[in-house]
Amino acid sequence: MSDLSDLFRRRLTASAFAALILIAALPLGSGAALATPDRWAGEWPQTDFTQASVGFGEILSGGPPKDGIPSIDKPQFIAVSEASDLTATEPVVGFSVNGDARAYPLRILTWHEIVNDTVGGIPVAVTYCPLCNSAIVFERTVDGEVTTFGTTGKLRNSDLVMYDRATESWWQQFLGEAIVGERTGTRLKILPARLESWERFAARFPDGQVLIPNNPGMRPYGANPYVGYDTLSRPFLYDGEMPEGIAPMKRVVAVGEQAWALEMLREKGRIESGDLVLSWEPGQTSALDTRAISEGREVGNVLVQRKGADGMVDVPYDVTFAFVFHAFRPHAEIIR
Repeated sequence: MSDLSDLFRRRLTASAFAALILIAALPLGSGAALATPDRWAGEWPQTDFTQASVGFGEILSGGPPKDGIPSIDKPQFIAVSEASDLTATEPVVGFSVNGDARAYPLRILTWHEIVNDTVGGIPVAVTYCPLCNSAIVFERTVDGEVTTFGTTGKLRNSDLVMYDRATESWWQQFLGEAIVGERTGTRLKILPARLESWERFAARFPDGQVLIPNNPGMRPYGANPYVGYDTLSRPFLYDGEMPEGIAPMKRVVAVGEQAWALEMLREKGRIESGDLVLSWEPGQTSALDTRAISEGREVGNVLVQRKGADGMVDVPYDVTFAFVFHAFRPHAEIIR
């Protein structure tokens, strides 16, 4: 087992959370003081630190170094019909374009956070930030240039900060926006994807494919290194303002500048807002609850679509935590 995996075990299992919460409750001034380009330049010689849209003090070390959480750059797949280790309710990111359908299990994404892939001829980055439960698919063509993405080892508002390998600019995963470097202010195109159970993906795309580990022994795939995280009373490595009227670790369904409390959607089953239709059905486990992802508690499947002339069309959405949405959309309301 790698040193990084052992570190994650020590740092992120339930027994370690109490210490982490105490650390997170302390002022971040000392960490912010270390957040300077002078200290980063050795590891990031190509990053243009004269350009940034956020204060450097907002960017914290998440623990691992650059690429310490390794992206998957040459993904391997098997047919849906050949998959045998996924349980029916395990969460996957389901993505389909131009007749090419692929599932990216969170049992793998939790340990790698980024998969650089080409689906239906479109270069994409499939991303997942466990600390935000944020699963987003981006087109990885920037200013006409195809690039790949890796992990910086940094966090902002507890969210993954990625970097592109063309300019080593830093990107906020939740927003898909470059916040440091040459491409500061540039936004990635977000593509519609579903965070859904394996059973639902397999039923939709019986001829589809599913991601498998390149090296099955590299990480304990199927295990959750963040045991008990989504039942904490507050996040760690975040000292920003908390949302009002909803617990910070409650899940919300974010669609652009809008968000709905998952509990409300679960109670109603279906919500219509203008031409948007949100629906909830049971049958998906949390990837951030028990040690075995397959045994996590029920959180359900969310689907967000828009009414169009030709019927219902999937739109990008994110099932994230209330504190995350509030951190990045502080003036937006969470409907509950």
